[in-house]
This record gives sequence, C-alpha cells and structure tokens, in this order.
Amino acid sequence: MGRVGGNRIGGLARCEGSTGATILTATDVFSPRKPPRKPFRGLSRRAVIGIGAALALVGAIVAFLVLFDWNLLRGPIGRYASARLGREVAITGDLRVHPWSFSPRVEANGVLVGQPAWAKALDPDTAPMARIGRVALRIKLPPLLRGRTILPYLVVDQPDVRLLRAKDGQANWTFGATKRGQTPVKLPAIQRFVINDGRLRVDDRQRRVLFVGSVSAQERTGEHGGRFVLEGRGRLNDAVFLAEVTGGPLLNITPDHPYPFDADIRAGSTRVLAQGAITKPFDLGRFDARLSLSGADLNRLHDLTGLTLPNTPPYQVSGRLTRAGNRYAFEKLTGRVGDSDIAGDLVVLTGGERPYLEATLRSRRLDFDDLGSLVGAAPATGRGETASAGQRIEAARRDAAQRLLPDATLQVDRVRAMDAKVSYRAETVNAPNLPLRKVSLEVNLNKGVLTLDPIAFTFSRGDLKGRARLDARRAVPRTDLDVRLTNARLEDFIPIMSDGRPAIEGPVMARVRLSGEGNSVHRAAAAADGSITLVAPRGQIRQAFAELLGVNASKGLILLLSKSDKQTPVRCAVADFDVRNGVMTADHLEADTGVVLARGRGTLNLGTETMDLRIEGDSKKPRLVRLFVPITIRGPFMAPRVGLEPGKAVGQGGVAAALGSLVNPLAALLPFVTTGEAKDADCAGLVDDARRQGAPVKAAKTTP
Repeated sequence: MGRVGGNRIGGLARCEGSTGATILTATDVFSPRKPPRKPFRGLSRRAVIGIGAALALVGAIVAFLVLFDWNLLRGPIGRYASARLGREVAITGDLRVHPWSFSPRVEANGVLVGQPAWAKALDPDTAPMARIGRVALRIKLPPLLRGRTILPYLVVDQPDVRLLRAKDGQANWTFGATKRGQTPVKLPAIQRFVINDGRLRVDDRQRRVLFVGSVSAQERTGEHGGRFVLEGRGRLNDAVFLAEVTGGPLLNITPDHPYPFDADIRAGSTRVLAQGAITKPFDLGRFDARLSLSGADLNRLHDLTGLTLPNTPPYQVSGRLTRAGNRYAFEKLTGRVGDSDIAGDLVVLTGGERPYLEATLRSRRLDFDDLGSLVGAAPATGRGETASAGQRIEAARRDAAQRLLPDATLQVDRVRAMDAKVSYRAETVNAPNLPLRKVSLEVNLNKGVLTLDPIAFTFSRGDLKGRARLDARRAVPRTDLDVRLTNARLEDFIPIMSDGRPAIEGPVMARVRLSGEGNSVHRAAAAADGSITLVAPRGQIRQAFAELLGVNASKGLILLLSKSDKQTPVRCAVADFDVRNGVMTADHLEADTGVVLARGRGTLNLGTETMDLRIEGDSKKPRLVRLFVPITIRGPFMAPRVGLEPGKAVGQGGVAAALGSLVNPLAALLPFVTTGEAKDADCAGLVDDARRQGAPVKAAKTTP
C-alpha cells in the first residue's frame, strides 16, 4: 500500500483536509457497517400478526363508536329491560352516547316504563308507571373500576311517575317477585342532580293514601353560596302537602363523607322538621337527624309514616332519629301531648310482614282528659286546655247531645297493619274531681289483637286494675273488659259538702266485666253483655241523706235545713247490675243505714245513655211524719232528673225481708269484687238486725 500525506491508503486509513474536515476514504466506503434495529426484532411472525390484528380491532372499534347510530340499540335495550323488570320498557326518542371521556355521557329521550300485569288487571285504564322526557347522565370510570359509582350529573326532564300499591301489598315499584321488607333505596353519589317539571302520583291503597303533586330538584345560588334543593308540592289525601329538602352543593360529594341536609315537611296541620346527615351518600337506609314533630293529632302521622298511632290532642315532640337499614330509632324523645309532658324512646322495625313499634314512654304530669283521646273522646276544651279546632267542634257536639261515651269509629284496617309493644307510666296525674295519682299501661298489638294488660290506676287510696282486649281481626271488632276497684274510699269520689266534710265515707270496691262488639266505645257498650258490681261493706253517711232515702220529711229536711253534721252508720250497700245487650238491669240495689233501709230497681241503657231507677226506703225507727214516697232518677246520664213518685207504704215487716235479701247477695258478691276485703265487711251487725226483725238468715252465709 502507498502513503499519501503520511496516511495509508486502504484498510482503516482516513485523511483530514486542511480545513479539519474528515475526508471519506476507501476504507470507509467499503468497510461493513452494523444494520439498523428492527421494531419487532425478536418476535415471532405469529406474534407480529396478532399485534397487528389487535390494533386493527381497536381502530375498528374506534371507528364504530364514532360512526355508529346508537338508536339501533333502542330495541334490544328495551327488550332486555322489559324481560328483567317484568313490564314494558321502551326508548321512543333518540339515544345518544358520548364515550370519549373518563366520564362518558348517555342521553335517552322518551323513556317509557309500563305497569306490571297485575296493575293493568286492577285498573285497565291506568297510565304507564313512568313517562320521562329525557334522562342524561355521566359516570366516572376510574372510581367505577374500584367498585364506587359517582355520577358527575343526572338530569331528568319532565318525568311523570305513577306509583301504585294494591290492598294486598303488591307495589309497582317492586320489580320482579314481590318481597316484603325491601332493602332501602341506595343511590350513587350524584354531584349534580336536576329534576325539571316533575309530576308524581302515589296511590297506596293498602294504607289509603293518595298523593298528587309536582317534584323538582336543582342547584340554587344564594348569599352563602350554592345549595341543593329538592321540592315537592301537592295534596296528600285531603291535606295540602309541601316538602323542601336542602343541602350543600353536590359538587364535592363522595361516598366516604356524610352529606348534611335539612328537611321541612308539612301535610295539613302536621309539620316535620329534620336536621341531619346521610351517612354514606346516597344510601337512604342510613342517616342521623335531629327531628321535631308537631300537629293537631298524632294519628294523622299515619299518612306520612304508615304507623298506627293513637288519637291525641295537639302535640309537639322532638328527639334524635337514626336509621340503619330497616331499623328506625327515635331516641331521647321529649315534648308535650295536649297538656301532658311526654318522654322516652321508640324503635320501629320495617323488615317483617308488618311494621313493629316498641316504645317506653313516661310523663311527669299527665292531664287526665288527654288520656281520653286514646278511645276517641275529645279532650277538655275549657280555658287553658289544649285542643285542636276539630276536637273543639267534636266536644261541642258531644255536649249538645249530652253523650258520655265516645262514638269515634275505630280504624280497624290500621290496627291490623302493624304490631306494637308500648309501656307507659305517668308519675302524677291532674284529674279534677278524681283522687287519681298514677297511671300505668302495658300495650301489646299483635296480628290485629290489641291488649292492655295491665291497666293500672293508682288513687290516693285504692287501685283500679284490670285488662282490656280488642280483637280487630273480625269484621266487627270485639272488646272484652275486666277491671277491679279495691281499697278505695267513697269520700274520695263524692263531692265534699259546703262545710268541707263528706256526705258519705267508707270503703268501696267494684268490678266491671263487659264484652261487646262494635267499632267504637259507644257501639261496643250498646251491645255489651256482662256485669257491673259495686259494694260498700261499711261506712258513715250524714243522717239527713239517709232519712231522705225514706223519704222522711220531718227528720231529713229539718237536718238539712239545720245543716246538721250528725252521721249514721252504713251497715252494707250493694249495687249489682246484670248487663244484656247494652242494658244494665239492677239485680240488687240496696243500702242499709242506721236509720233507713233503701232498695231500688231499674235500668241503665248504655246505647241511649239514659237511666230509669226507682228507690224505695223504709225507716227503721218511728217518725212523726213518714212519707213513703219512692225516689225516681230518670233521663240522660249527663243530666238525670231526680223526682218523687207517690206509692204504697212499705210496712215495718218489709224491713226484715229486705235485710235478709241484702245479706245473702252481699256474701256472694264480695269475693267477686275483691280478693282480700270480704273479711272486713260489716255484715255481722246486719245479720243480727235481720234476725231481730225475723229474717231467715244464717250466720254461716254472711262471711265468705
């Protein structure tokens, strides 16, 4: 090889010019170079083909999604939904899908959801369950891949929804097989929710509730920033209905943070205020709120809650309401019902065949007339008394008709619709003209049978205890009542005289056993059978009144006019009535005092609430003037008329026979009305008197 400028030519020689530029030599031209790297080098031919096919498929899918007419899927989607929901479902307008986003958007126009077959059979002319002008929503894909559903927005335009529940419990909002105790509604987290021009009709024939109105939802701006507002307006049965639920902006809502809300619901005179939070938005089965309720009658809450609550005077209560699935707890309840305070805890379970309510309630001070509302009686309406406008009208009608027993119709279907167990205690009682101190009730409602056992009224002296049972399973409900009065005193129930001393005093006991059919207290009493017995085994009575039982004009009137407080003993007294078909007939109506023996007969009609009694008396001692004039008591229970009826004189021999007739029934009746006081009856003296008068009485029959 030769050299040029000191560099070899050929091989690896390279020459640089004077300018410093590199001059390519023959070596550079003819020397082999490393080939460029291929993109799929190392992959098999099959793998390369597979990758190419995948890329082609992706490209085809992209082109399909861009160019596809989504309306072609309306039919398949409708048929699939119809098969799953068991009713016609159709999209009659355009279906638009925008998939190119991490939050794809779907819009369906003209959505129709029909009624199930049973609803069409019930009412062939019924409208579809839902007609919706437009539904538009977006869904976030990244959270969805982690099992969390978040909708950036949901817009519903012009929905017309008709919800229906039949008497047997079937509901058109229950899809598939009918199930009792459906799980609570769970909605995804919605960051913007709008309902425009919504209409809603709820026809619940099982609860006899009908709502017709409008619904709207939107975001509103205000002084304190935006807020979400859900509104409902219309009529709930015959009452004006307004509802407003407000909360903070939905934009930042997530399933992990509670969503605070305020609610204001009004249905006629009933108002519900709530301030709380949904624990996991929007799982409506879990929330915690401070709740306030007020209205004219607790019974009217049935239309809102489905619970059978008693009739009451106007009320206002508040407490903490929590929901966990099918369990509602109303804790630390406080407030007033009528003129009585109320406190306690209440739980409602809705997962069973019927709602179940359990409560422990108490009152520091019970106004006794408030308790009468439980059986349909209007509360007192005098000055300072709490009563609604309707209850004042009812009280005026009652007073005008001079009726004592309430005639409000029992809502039998409501009694059958739920179960309950309630315990109630009143520590003190305001009961004018009654020595009532405490009240205790245990209430059990199970499958249409309402039992109060025990009923316990504690007087300043004595107790009234017993049980009542209402069987509402039959077409006409049946009521059974059995109560006893023990260890009581006559002077506690009879008004005090003007001089501050009682007209009569002594122990008294009684028993009432009645059974009757009727859907009100008055109707059940008008058909009642049973017995009513009252016994006073001993005591003292003002001699003036005892003489007038005679009627002894010379002695009784003089003592009354002179305001004498001279007393005479009550040896024994008994009032025993046999009750048949609402008519009380006196089997024994007798009283033996130190000066007069009185006997009576007659009837009291519980249906017409009238009485017709006749009392004859015979003096035990000689009197200067003896007018044998029977006393009559006739007229309505609320305003009886006392009169005199001329009659045949009763001979002195009649006293002995009367004494004998009194001793025997008294001995038999004392064990009936009390279990522990028969031994205290002052009948021994009565027997001795009867013997002296020639009455055929054996001592063995006087003391049980």
